Amino acid sequence: MTTARHEPLIWLQLLGAAALPLEALLLLLLLAGADPGPVPALERLLAWAIGALIPALVLWRYPADPLSLLVLQAPLRGRSAAQRRLSGVPPLLLPSRLAAATAALLVLPGLWWLDTVAALAGPMALLPDANRLVDLLLAIPLLAVMVWQLQQWVQGVGLLLRPSRYLDSVAPPTVEQIESQRLCLGLPLLLLEPLRDPSQASAPPAAVTVPPEQPTEDPHSANLDQQVD
Repeated sequence: MTTARHEPLIWLQLLGAAALPLEALLLLLLLAGADPGPVPALERLLAWAIGALIPALVLWRYPADPLSLLVLQAPLRGRSAAQRRLSGVPPLLLPSRLAAATAALLVLPGLWWLDTVAALAGPMALLPDANRLVDLLLAIPLLAVMVWQLQQWVQGVGLLLRPSRYLDSVAPPTVEQIESQRLCLGLPLLLLEPLRDPSQASAPPAAVTVPPEQPTEDPHSANLDQQVD
């Protein structure tokens, strides 16, 4: 039986969304290191286009593999049939693409607001008195990570909501198909055991009852009885 609930990487994708507030705080402290340039609106749009829009377009063309954590991933050639089914669910491609586009749109007002109030966090800036270009270049990969995490979160929720009978009906794609249809990023080093369902844990073996032995007749006593008769 194939189910996303037994795949630990899916749960790690969902837990990764909890880091988004910390990443927003890190982005604020980065932008607080330099004063805005003469055209801050254009700077924000350029940083957003490179850090969020371009990754969203890439994820639209190649949705992220659900077993990839951006830095690490499950080895493609070492995956089980159930894991390959999770990477080959066709109806989830459209929600994943829409999630990437929505994430890019949400990042823009967030970046705009954080850059506007970044001056308030000047005393806590990570790079005080830094060049504005340096701050924006460091903010770009952080925006790309946010888009990735939001897309993976939506995809993970979609897989968890899929019934096992549907996932079992999906033909496991080949390694070549996954590589051509999905964005598989990260070093292939994650070899995690599937999670166990406590409700389906094996029950302790039942005690075996041994029937009482039937008394056996002593042949010597039987011969004695025949002599007496």
